Amino acid sequence: MSTHQVGDVRNIVLVGHGAVGKTTLADRILFTEGVNSRAGSPDDGTSFLDTDDDERARKHTIASTICHVEHNGKYINLIDCPGMPDFVGQVLGSMHAVETAVITVSAPSGVELNSRKAFRVAEQAGRARMVVINKCDGDNVRFEELMYSLREQFGPACVLMNIPLGLGKDLHGVASVVEPPANVPADAAYDLDEAQQQLLDAAVEADEELMLRYLDGEQLTTAELTAAIRKAIVVGTLIPVFCVSARNDVGITELLDGLAAFAPSPLDLPLHATRDQQPLDLVGKADGPLVAQVFKTRIDPFVGRMSYLRIFSGSLHKDETVHLERTGKNIKLHQLMEMQGANHDHVADAGPGDIVVAVKVDDLRTGDTITWGADGVQLPKIHFPRPMVGLAVEPKSQADQAKISGALHKIEEEDPTFEVHREEQTHEMVIQGMSELHLQLVQQRLHAREKVDVVTHLPHVPYRETVMGVAEGSYRHKKQSGGSGQFAEVHLRVSPCPPDVVPEEYFVKSNFESLRSYHYDPELNFCFVDRVSGGSVPNQFIPAVEKGVRERMSKGVLAGNQIQDVVVELYYGKDHPVDSNETAFKMAGSLCFRDLFRSAKPVLLEPMVSLEITIPNDKIGDITSDLNTRRGRMEGMDEQPGGMTLVHAKAPLAEVMTYARALSSLTGGQGSFTLEFSNYEMVPGAEQAKIIAAAKQEDD
Repeated sequence: MSTHQVGDVRNIVLVGHGAVGKTTLADRILFTEGVNSRAGSPDDGTSFLDTDDDERARKHTIASTICHVEHNGKYINLIDCPGMPDFVGQVLGSMHAVETAVITVSAPSGVELNSRKAFRVAEQAGRARMVVINKCDGDNVRFEELMYSLREQFGPACVLMNIPLGLGKDLHGVASVVEPPANVPADAAYDLDEAQQQLLDAAVEADEELMLRYLDGEQLTTAELTAAIRKAIVVGTLIPVFCVSARNDVGITELLDGLAAFAPSPLDLPLHATRDQQPLDLVGKADGPLVAQVFKTRIDPFVGRMSYLRIFSGSLHKDETVHLERTGKNIKLHQLMEMQGANHDHVADAGPGDIVVAVKVDDLRTGDTITWGADGVQLPKIHFPRPMVGLAVEPKSQADQAKISGALHKIEEEDPTFEVHREEQTHEMVIQGMSELHLQLVQQRLHAREKVDVVTHLPHVPYRETVMGVAEGSYRHKKQSGGSGQFAEVHLRVSPCPPDVVPEEYFVKSNFESLRSYHYDPELNFCFVDRVSGGSVPNQFIPAVEKGVRERMSKGVLAGNQIQDVVVELYYGKDHPVDSNETAFKMAGSLCFRDLFRSAKPVLLEPMVSLEITIPNDKIGDITSDLNTRRGRMEGMDEQPGGMTLVHAKAPLAEVMTYARALSSLTGGQGSFTLEFSNYEMVPGAEQAKIIAAAKQEDD
């Protein structure tokens, strides 16, 4: 790689709402600095960065892409990220690789939802924040209103670094606020004196000595102001705002000047890590111990596994053996690459602040920390949201069947917001993502990359069955077909098993007459009790009775669902000296249990989920009403920053299978939620009848 010093490195992530022009801005920067011979654009499929077929077809970014330029002696790494919430995992991973987040907004559209979310993510991650107002050449730009909105939503620390000269089709340049021109054009979109005052107030706030001089009326030199601005950006008392038109090449050089001059280097923002669970600040020293993190994984059809590494301390060399903290193993990094969009160059080494790709290292996963040795260093964990939208998938053909599992797991390794698992009870393969669009894209990638086609449907709800009453009786299994036959008779008692039972206290002779032994299954809260006396059932056949009961429990009786929360007592039986065998007693146990279950007031249980729903304050009524229609119940609310409320609720899983779509509609895309399994509860009678009828129809 180039011989740049760590203090000259600027690591920047471009984030913001979809269609605000982040990729167009990055393309324009690459053209301005001579990296590309044309100013590409996603709109016409010529972007240097959006090179994936899906990205070109949809005309928006799906995966983060890395590029770099050199400007005014500074080495600037840019990570262009998707703006759609469906691909938020790309933003969260990239945020861990940079010191600065540039939140991009559209001048005509104002501050939109995902720009606000990206701002909060950067703030929570402790990253320096800058704002770029793009599309200043757009129609109907009300600039003063936009700045008021920006300061209202992102805080008064947002101050202009330059001012548009003209707006819309009349935009012809920008005027610097740091070094203002002698004569300010009349078509400046904002009052220069007010902008200067706001800049000075924010800049000196981070330096007490400078503030006192400023309050005493002393004029600051340009060098002092520049240093104060950099310091204020690092501590967060100043959020610089740059104005550009990426499409028409206005303000681009000025933005690059600002990034080079004011964005913090890795030396300015040490990373807060831990060593053996003790706090540790990592400063970017080339001669320090190696510490790096994988923030992104891509599996390229030609290159193979690509692990994107940000180096925070020390140096990394190709063919070097490093320590993987997650596994405790040593691994060898044979190849290192530097990315420029879809292109790459092989490099021999990299230092602090650098972003490189390790190739074909199967042990690496997104979020991994690598070091020189087992020294206990751990970098902050990258927290990804749990995917909430699920679909059951089935291969279309036998050929697809052979490849589907491996193909889905490849995508899972690339995308931390995508998960695949097999439901034990329903035996379905279920994929989960951030949205329906996210899962549509997964299906398209399966077809394009792996030549795998699937059919999808909503996953079956894993209902359970149990009893509310007690029944006892017998069943005789007798089969004669010439030669040796089958004979077994069992007498069983079926009853509910209390919740939270303590087996050693409950399954005792005072509760179960003639108790000999019991087998308790905590996962199903099921107990098989042996109360046989006098050898009425030979000991060697008792396990077969239990096996028959368990097999019937796994198949269900009412609607084909796993049975739980029952006690089955075997207390009597008969055998035949010739025709009795394990198969006969297993069959007798199964059929006896089936008949008794039907007589013991059987009911269906449904999985309940705990929901945490984050919504704007003015949507509480809408959400409450909607939850009521889903048989849900509110369990509390907590006030959140930014005019948001966190609603705690519980609802049946069956009623929230498509909740993501409904919540988006109710909140204009501003709501989000998480859910996790809570417990099983009895299904209301009317609903139970529908479920049983549907199950019978499906069997037919």
